Amino acid sequence: MDSSPLIAEYRRWLVFQRQEQLSQEHRGAATRLAQAGAVAARVTDAYRSMADKGAQEGACYRTLFLRQRESGDVLPCEGWLFVRRVLAEGGMTRVRASLIETFTLEEGVIAPGERPAKKITLEIFDELLVEKSMATSCRVDRIDQSGDTRFITLLDAVRGDLRQHMK
Repeated sequence: MDSSPLIAEYRRWLVFQRQEQLSQEHRGAATRLAQAGAVAARVTDAYRSMADKGAQEGACYRTLFLRQRESGDVLPCEGWLFVRRVLAEGGMTRVRASLIETFTLEEGVIAPGERPAKKITLEIFDELLVEKSMATSCRVDRIDQSGDTRFITLLDAVRGDLRQHMK
Protein backbone atom coordinates (compact mmCIF):
# COMPACT_ATOMS: atom_id res chain seq x y z
CA MET A 1 0.00 0.00 0.00
CA ASP A 2 1.28 3.45 -0.96
CA SER A 3 1.41 5.58 2.17
CA SER A 4 1.67 8.93 0.32
CA PRO A 5 -2.08 9.67 0.29
CA LEU A 6 -2.35 8.60 3.92
CA ILE A 7 0.51 10.92 4.95
CA ALA A 8 -0.98 13.77 2.91
CA GLU A 9 -4.34 13.29 4.61
CA TYR A 10 -2.65 13.23 8.02
CA ARG A 11 -0.86 16.50 7.26
CA ARG A 12 -4.14 18.03 6.15
CA TRP A 13 -5.77 16.88 9.41
CA LEU A 14 -2.92 18.53 11.37
CA VAL A 15 -3.62 21.84 9.60
CA PHE A 16 -7.29 21.66 10.59
CA GLN A 17 -6.29 20.82 14.17
CA ARG A 18 -4.02 23.88 14.27
CA GLN A 19 -6.79 26.04 12.81
CA GLU A 20 -9.17 24.96 15.57
CA GLN A 21 -6.52 25.63 18.22
CA LEU A 22 -6.00 29.17 16.87
CA SER A 23 -9.76 29.75 16.78
CA GLN A 24 -10.08 28.85 20.44
CA GLU A 25 -7.01 30.88 21.38
CA HIS A 26 -8.20 34.01 19.54
CA ARG A 27 -11.71 33.71 20.99
CA GLY A 28 -10.33 33.28 24.51
CA ALA A 29 -7.92 36.22 24.21
CA ALA A 30 -10.66 38.47 22.81
CA THR A 31 -12.96 37.52 25.69
CA ARG A 32 -10.24 38.23 28.26
CA LEU A 33 -9.53 41.62 26.69
CA ALA A 34 -13.22 42.54 26.75
CA GLN A 35 -13.62 41.39 30.36
CA ALA A 36 -10.53 43.35 31.38
CA GLY A 37 -12.00 46.47 29.83
CA ALA A 38 -8.93 47.09 27.69
CA VAL A 39 -9.14 50.57 26.20
CA ALA A 40 -7.29 52.07 23.25
CA ALA A 41 -5.02 54.21 25.44
CA ARG A 42 -3.65 51.16 27.29
CA VAL A 43 -3.29 49.12 24.12
CA THR A 44 -1.51 52.05 22.44
CA ASP A 45 0.96 52.14 25.34
CA ALA A 46 1.60 48.42 24.85
CA TYR A 47 2.28 48.94 21.12
CA ARG A 48 4.66 51.83 21.95
CA SER A 49 6.53 49.48 24.27
CA MET A 50 6.70 46.91 21.46
CA ALA A 51 8.11 49.56 19.10
CA ASP A 52 10.79 50.49 21.67
CA LYS A 53 11.81 46.87 22.19
CA GLY A 54 11.75 46.33 18.44
CA ALA A 55 14.10 49.25 17.84
CA GLN A 56 16.45 48.27 20.67
CA GLU A 57 16.40 44.49 20.52
CA GLY A 58 14.70 43.51 17.25
CA ALA A 59 11.75 42.09 19.19
CA CYS A 60 8.87 40.54 17.23
CA TYR A 61 5.58 39.63 18.89
CA ARG A 62 3.23 36.76 18.16
CA THR A 63 -0.05 38.03 16.82
CA LEU A 64 -3.38 36.40 16.05
CA PHE A 65 -5.86 38.03 13.71
CA LEU A 66 -9.01 37.25 11.78
CA ARG A 67 -9.03 37.06 7.98
CA GLN A 68 -12.19 37.13 5.92
CA ARG A 69 -12.10 34.72 3.00
CA GLU A 70 -13.82 35.26 -0.35
CA SER A 71 -16.43 32.72 0.77
CA GLY A 72 -17.35 35.01 3.67
CA ASP A 73 -15.80 32.74 6.30
CA VAL A 74 -13.70 34.48 8.94
CA LEU A 75 -10.86 32.40 10.37
CA PRO A 76 -7.85 33.22 12.55
CA CYS A 77 -4.33 33.43 11.19
CA GLU A 78 -1.06 33.63 13.08
CA GLY A 79 2.06 35.67 12.54
CA TRP A 80 4.91 37.63 14.08
CA LEU A 81 4.67 41.40 14.23
CA PHE A 82 7.60 43.80 14.22
CA VAL A 83 6.26 47.16 15.37
CA ARG A 84 8.11 50.04 13.72
CA ARG A 85 6.19 53.13 14.82
CA VAL A 86 3.07 54.21 16.66
CA LEU A 87 1.52 57.42 15.32
CA ALA A 88 -1.17 59.31 17.20
CA GLU A 89 -2.66 62.13 15.17
CA GLY A 90 -6.04 63.79 15.00
CA GLY A 91 -7.68 61.38 17.42
CA MET A 92 -6.50 58.32 15.47
CA THR A 93 -3.76 55.93 16.50
CA ARG A 94 -1.98 54.01 13.79
CA VAL A 95 0.71 51.39 14.00
CA ARG A 96 3.23 50.82 11.23
CA ALA A 97 4.59 47.30 11.37
CA SER A 98 5.89 44.34 9.42
CA LEU A 99 4.06 41.02 9.56
CA ILE A 100 5.45 37.57 8.93
CA GLU A 101 2.54 35.16 8.53
CA THR A 102 3.23 31.77 10.08
CA PHE A 103 -0.14 30.05 9.70
CA THR A 104 -3.14 30.26 7.39
CA LEU A 105 -5.66 27.54 6.67
CA GLU A 106 -4.82 27.59 2.98
CA GLU A 107 -1.06 27.20 3.45
CA GLY A 108 -0.78 25.58 6.86
CA VAL A 109 2.39 26.27 8.83
CA ILE A 110 4.67 28.77 7.07
CA ALA A 111 8.30 28.94 8.17
CA PRO A 112 9.74 32.44 8.68
CA GLY A 113 11.58 33.47 5.53
CA GLU A 114 9.44 31.26 3.29
CA ARG A 115 7.38 34.30 2.30
CA PRO A 116 8.41 37.94 2.50
CA ALA A 117 7.23 40.09 5.41
CA LYS A 118 4.34 42.44 4.64
CA LYS A 119 4.39 46.07 5.66
CA ILE A 120 1.06 46.79 7.29
CA THR A 121 -0.77 49.64 8.98
CA LEU A 122 -3.04 48.96 11.94
CA GLU A 123 -5.50 51.26 13.63
CA ILE A 124 -6.25 51.11 17.36
CA PHE A 125 -9.71 52.23 18.46
CA ASP A 126 -12.36 51.68 21.11
CA GLU A 127 -15.59 49.97 20.16
CA LEU A 128 -18.86 49.89 22.02
CA LEU A 129 -20.10 46.37 22.80
CA VAL A 130 -23.85 46.08 23.18
CA GLU A 131 -24.90 42.65 24.30
CA LYS A 132 -26.35 42.04 27.75
CA SER A 133 -25.02 45.43 28.82
CA MET A 134 -22.99 48.22 27.27
CA ALA A 135 -19.23 47.99 27.54
CA THR A 136 -16.21 49.41 25.79
CA SER A 137 -13.43 47.30 24.36
CA CYS A 138 -10.39 48.01 22.25
CA ARG A 139 -10.02 46.78 18.70
CA VAL A 140 -7.04 46.70 16.35
CA ASP A 141 -7.73 46.36 12.62
CA ARG A 142 -5.61 46.51 9.50
CA ILE A 143 -6.49 49.60 7.48
CA ASP A 144 -4.21 49.35 4.43
CA GLN A 145 -5.97 46.21 3.20
CA SER A 146 -9.45 44.94 3.90
CA GLY A 147 -10.20 41.57 5.42
CA ASP A 148 -7.66 41.40 8.27
CA THR A 149 -9.23 42.46 11.58
CA ARG A 150 -9.16 42.01 15.34
CA PHE A 151 -5.39 41.76 15.81
CA ILE A 152 -4.39 40.46 19.23
CA THR A 153 -0.68 40.81 19.82
CA LEU A 154 0.71 38.83 22.73
CA LEU A 155 3.28 40.63 24.87
CA ASP A 156 4.49 37.39 26.46
CA ALA A 157 5.35 35.69 23.16
CA VAL A 158 8.43 37.47 21.83
CA ARG A 159 11.30 36.54 19.53
CA GLY A 160 14.46 38.40 18.66
CA ASP A 161 15.66 36.22 15.80
CA LEU A 162 13.27 37.31 13.02
CA ARG A 163 14.73 40.72 12.14
CA GLN A 164 16.54 39.28 9.10
CA HIS A 165 13.16 38.26 7.63
CA MET A 166 11.56 41.68 8.13
CA LYS A 167 13.22 43.36 5.14
